[in-house]
Formats: sequence, structure tokens, C-alpha cells
Amino acid sequence: MRLTLTTINIGAPDPGALARFYARLLGWEIATEESDWVVLRDPAGGVGLSFQTEDPYVRPVWPSGPGDPQMQMHLEIMVDDLDAAAVWAKECGAVMAEYQPQDDVRVHLDPAGHPFCLWLG
Repeated sequence: MRLTLTTINIGAPDPGALARFYARLLGWEIATEESDWVVLRDPAGGVGLSFQTEDPYVRPVWPSGPGDPQMQMHLEIMVDDLDAAAVWAKECGAVMAEYQPQDDVRVHLDPAGHPFCLWLG
């Protein structure tokens, strides 16, 4: 039996807009785009990202407290220059989170509010 993880699916209020954010951030191209479903493929052949409409959509809170909408997962993106990557993420439309738990990681929020980490590798 073979099991292969091919795509991580992210819920969003506007999957096209969020896919374009990640396409720009990562330098990937959109492989499939429909009104409620968009797919990005890793040009290196790794796991892709897909985005689907969530209605109603509730932005996660990070870090969350009791009763807050929690993130279900987050992306870890390895970088070789943490400061330059943080600037690039901001130029693409991300916001750096107020709370930063580690010196070698920068937590950002994508335009839909999903946290993702840039980490020095």
C-alpha cells in the first residue's frame, strides 16, 4: 500500500486571493483555479497547497486564548535570511504577528489570518 501526501488544503474567504498571496510569496504558479478551489504546485515536486472557500469563514487568533478561534495548523517555511524573508512576506501582504516565540523564527499572518512561520534553516 502506498500513501502519498500531495497537497495541504487551506480554507479561506477568497481562495483565489489567498492562493495569489502564496504564489507570490513562494514563487510558485497556480496550477488550477476555479471560483471556490485553487491549487498551487511546488515546482520542485514537493507537497502543494490548495485553497477552498469556507463559508462562513472565521479568522483564527494567534496566539489564541480561551474561546478564541484557533488555528488548525500552520505552514513552516525555511529561509536562509530571516530579515529579508520577513520584509518579502510583508511586501507580499503578510503581517508580522505581535507575539514572536523564538529568535530564529518569525511568525506572520497571511491575508486571511492564518499564521505561518519563517524559520532560519
